This record gives sequence, C-alpha cells and structure tokens, in this order.
Amino acid sequence: MQEEILILAIESSCDETAAAVVKNGREVLSNVIFTQIALHTLYGGVVPEIASRKHIEKMNQVIESALFEAKVTLDEITAIGVTYGPGLVGALLVGVAEAKAICFAKKKPLVGVHHIEGHISANFIENQDLEPPFLCLIVSGGHTHLALVKDYGEYEIIGKTRDDAAGEAYDKVARAIGLGYPGGPKIDKVAKEGNPNAIIFPRAVIEDAPYDFSFSGVKSAVLNYINACQMKKIPIETADIAASFQAAVVEVLVEHSIRAAKEYKLDKLAIAGGVASNSELRSRMAEACKKEGIRFYYPSSGLCTDNAAMIGAAAYYEYQKGTRHGWDLNAIPNLKLGERK
Repeated sequence: MQEEILILAIESSCDETAAAVVKNGREVLSNVIFTQIALHTLYGGVVPEIASRKHIEKMNQVIESALFEAKVTLDEITAIGVTYGPGLVGALLVGVAEAKAICFAKKKPLVGVHHIEGHISANFIENQDLEPPFLCLIVSGGHTHLALVKDYGEYEIIGKTRDDAAGEAYDKVARAIGLGYPGGPKIDKVAKEGNPNAIIFPRAVIEDAPYDFSFSGVKSAVLNYINACQMKKIPIETADIAASFQAAVVEVLVEHSIRAAKEYKLDKLAIAGGVASNSELRSRMAEACKKEGIRFYYPSSGLCTDNAAMIGAAAYYEYQKGTRHGWDLNAIPNLKLGERK
C-alpha cells in the first residue's frame, strides 16, 4: 500500500495568495486562492508593493482555509512546498518566510518549488495517465517556454521568448484597444466576435533558434496599426484587432510546439500557464495534435492560473526525489527552470 504523503503548498509569486493540500501528487484535497485582480485592475497591472502587502494580510487565512477544507491538521502534513522563484521578490518572500516558519514550528521538511515546474505539474492533477517524457508549452504573463519534460523534475528548455512573453503581449494589446487588465481573458472573449483574417499581423521567425519566440513585433504592429487608424480617422474595429492579434500569436505557439514534438519524436504534448486557458489556443492545438497523432493534455482553467495545487503536485515529486531545503532558502526572482538552489 502506498504511503500517504500530504503536501501543504504555498504560492505567492505574483498577485494570488494561495494554499492547497495535495495527496500523493495527484489528488487535490483543497485549493484556496485569494485573488488581487480587482485591486490591481485599478492600476492597469500588478503593483509589486501592493501585492506583497496583500500576501501578508491574507496568507494565514488561506492556509487555515486550505487545512480546514482538506480536513487535516498541520501535524498530519508530511512536508511544506513553497514557490521560491521566479516571480516578484517581495511577494515570493512572504510565502517563503511563512513556509519556513511552519516547518520550524512543526519540524516538517521544507521543499522549495520552481513556479514554472508547478505550472507543468498542474497537468498531472487531472490527467492521471500523463507520465514523462512529454513536451510542454508554458505560456503566461511572464514566461513563454517550450520544455522537454524528461522525467519528474527534469527539464530541458528548447525554446523561449526573446522579448515579451505571450501573456505580456496580450496585456499590452488589451490596454491599447481599451479592454483593460487582465488582457488575456478579455481579448479571448472579444476575439470571438471579430474576423481573425481582417488584419495580417507578423509572425516572428528566429532563424538560428527555430523554437524561440518573439512577441514584441506583433505587439508593436498592433500599436502601429491603431496609430495609423487614428491619424487617418479610420474607425478602429476592436474585435477584428483582437481576433487578428490572437490568430498571429496562437499560430506561432501551435506551429513551434507541433514541430518540436515531431522532431523530438514525442507523442504527448501538454500546455500550461495562464494563457493555456485561452480557448483559441486550446482549440487550435487540439486540432493540430489530432492531425499529427499526438496526445494533447491541458489543465482546467482554474489550474492554469497561479494556484497552490500545482505547487503541491510539483513538491510531491521533488519530495520523492529527496529534495529538502534549509533555513537559508531564499526568494530568487529570476530563477531558471532546472536550476537548483
């Protein structure tokens, strides 16, 4: 009989204060999230200092709620998993300090988790048949990576963005066309009413790195198009701009991913991160995978955005490998995937 391993996970890398209890890496007993979106919407984006203060206010509450919903006590928890990078340094420090305090008080093992590893691991929660190796496209506001998942906790980055992440481009374009923050869900919704072929925006190709991404160009092209329309007093069709921009981004994400899966002879492809909840990306990727005979995996929308359940899943596999961190664990805002403290 498998030993029951309960991970209390803490996530505070950006503007979500989250705690979860995860059993044996795949079963979520609780997943509590306090979101700050409404607060940061007032400023058009995340304000790091405000995010850190809110984490301090809410951290104990979300942990207590997670334990209550899971019907467990701290004494029953096997280990504490916490995001220690990458992210906003002040926000990360709140979670890391909380995790270390609990581990010290309750004499529990401390397991630091890479935030992107957490996003990848979100796929394990609802896809019980998913096992490495597979290819994973991670797309969020701060990251766009193509990663070979060789084993649990073992990754090779074969492609990444040279400038703006996909989600970052979504936010900037959404602001430019008057949709506001957060941009991803709003563009996805408005794009359904537009014509994706109305405007041809550029698709960046990097010759010496075929799996790398660049979204600064398409973002600039959208801004230039809007400026040109305003100068010529041409009506701006918001839905058409949103649909055409999204078509350009999704086409590149899908094309790179499918080409990499075929080259590396992988028959499993997963997506992760906040932009992985985008309906157009899911639809186009599913269509492309079906055509190529590739099994396609993705988390539900609630597990795409920042949450602690994904951190708990990642922490479980790190714990099983023997990963333990000491009291010197620190927040590392620019932590690279595969890099160890």
